[in-house]
Amino acid sequence: MKTSRRKFLATALSGGAAIAALPHAAHAQFLNAPRHGLPGTLEERYAKLDAILKQPVFKRELFHDPVIIESVELLVNGKQYLCRVRSKDGHEGISVSNAEQMSVLYPIFVKHIAPFFIGKDARDLEWLITESTIYHNNYKAKGLAIWVPISTIEFAILDMFGKMANLPMGLLISDKIYNHSISVYQANGERGISAEETIEHLKEEVAISKAKAIKFKLGGRMSHIETPPGRSEKLIPLVRKTFGDQMIISADANGSYNVAEAIRIGKLMQQYKYAFFEEPVPFDWYEETKQVADALEIPIAGGEQEPSTHNFRWLVANGGLSIVQQDMFYFGGMVRCMRVARMANAFGKQCIPHISSTGLGYVYMMHFVTAIPNSGPYHEFKEFNNELPYHCATSTLRSDSNGVIRVPTGPGFGVDIDPDFLNQATVLKA
Repeated sequence: MKTSRRKFLATALSGGAAIAALPHAAHAQFLNAPRHGLPGTLEERYAKLDAILKQPVFKRELFHDPVIIESVELLVNGKQYLCRVRSKDGHEGISVSNAEQMSVLYPIFVKHIAPFFIGKDARDLEWLITESTIYHNNYKAKGLAIWVPISTIEFAILDMFGKMANLPMGLLISDKIYNHSISVYQANGERGISAEETIEHLKEEVAISKAKAIKFKLGGRMSHIETPPGRSEKLIPLVRKTFGDQMIISADANGSYNVAEAIRIGKLMQQYKYAFFEEPVPFDWYEETKQVADALEIPIAGGEQEPSTHNFRWLVANGGLSIVQQDMFYFGGMVRCMRVARMANAFGKQCIPHISSTGLGYVYMMHFVTAIPNSGPYHEFKEFNNELPYHCATSTLRSDSNGVIRVPTGPGFGVDIDPDFLNQATVLKA
């Protein structure tokens, strides 16, 4: 008989594992994320999810008159890419894009995405997002190529609407604010260095962020080759030994393993009471992801690379994931991300969105987390943007001594970009 989650927790508490006591309550929140024994038949689960996907996300009813988009501009200043949307009646919204991706994708933004939005009613945001994938046959490039440009425009439109209604972004996609602040987990993205070096870097990063949770990389990223060999097996117990029982620890394999290896590594993580195991096998190995999930008690997380709502539907309905991690930029913005969060919530699963590490991605992530009831106890933190001049009147956008960041409460994005920086930017043309 398969070990129940309750029995697993009890065994972990009483057995002779290396860690004598379970970390604090947030750890249990991860471990209690439902996965096994989903209710109803598969057909009934799909029907439930399909009904959720038909529900509107953007609160169009807040805006009674048409808001016709007059211009969509992509600005570049140094390494920073920003989008400026203006309406015919003088409203304006600004977004900060993922600079790393936009430096490559800007021709698609300028030629294949932005022109579709001109002259359209911005209140039809959900329809615009869908139809922009048909324009110029953009659906043939689904993935980062179109979703980063589309999300960049969506964020600017939401900023514009937030300023018009004097509401933060979260209240444009939700009836209430669920989280006024978020606790961060410190992510370390390094591979190819020793376990000992990784530990030292994690110490330095946690000293800055004050995070009470951490995540690091396992394996060799979308391959079965790890450098140096055996790093993961050494690092998993070493991180726990270094940071103690109270640190919430998780790890990301970025699709490094086949099913058998993922299960072996997952069982080691279970022994040391890790919070979740991210992308144990390649992200598009859906059936294999479920096989790993079925074999382990540690929650399986994934979705950073996923471009398809339909594939998330499969993963949720079939119990492949306990934690969905759609990326604000990579998945195409808050509207699409909200649909995934709602599907996950329908079956008691958590949403811990992935964030991009350039621009101000963590601010969009925070706004999104305010709008969902099923957010995890900790959310990703990577780095501060010290190159972009901005001001936020309602938050320092820095974690406090408890590893907590207050979410901006100003209208729209809640962050003001230095006007001189915008005036000095170049408008990219087709």
